[in-house]
Amino acid sequence: MFILVPTALAAVAALLGHWILALFLFAIALFLLSFFRDPERVPEGGEETIVSPADGTVLSVATAPEAPPGSSRRLSIFMSVFNCHVNRAPVSGEISDYEYSSGRLSAAFREKASTENEQNRITLSSERGGVTFKQIAGALARRIVFYPRVGERLWRGQRIGMIRLGSRVDLFLPDDAEVLVARGDKVKAGRTAVARWKA
Repeated sequence: MFILVPTALAAVAALLGHWILALFLFAIALFLLSFFRDPERVPEGGEETIVSPADGTVLSVATAPEAPPGSSRRLSIFMSVFNCHVNRAPVSGEISDYEYSSGRLSAAFREKASTENEQNRITLSSERGGVTFKQIAGALARRIVFYPRVGERLWRGQRIGMIRLGSRVDLFLPDDAEVLVARGDKVKAGRTAVARWKA
């Protein structure tokens, strides 16, 4: 629907000879096609590997006061409007907790966005321990989508929802896991290994 409307309007504008308007509407359609793309992904590593829950750029890997017990480090990923916005499960496990919090819609790359912006907080119980991550709305985001429910079993790399337009995802890494990425790295949801539990 999002893509069909500007495409249809571009076609009508072209038929009526309004070429500038047609090109503008077609450009919008191409942008939306890119934004809503949903490629297949194969997770790197085995089940001991935690994969990125989002496409984007790593903003930071640092300790965070709001981190759950046993996962003191927060990996923050910024999703620009040019990234694929489908989010995926970082590990295989059962959804043990889900919490929605209303909040601001400030720029997602700001540090305060992690605690002040509108967000979903999800915890997965895996065989190796709990893993918590957050879908965080940004200045341009107007809707956070999360499909599963508490009690459902997810597989590593499985689609779990999306955030429309620029946004952020925070992943709390277990203390007994080795971090595999650093600030500035580009990551892919459901594919890029961001951490690995130690043997």
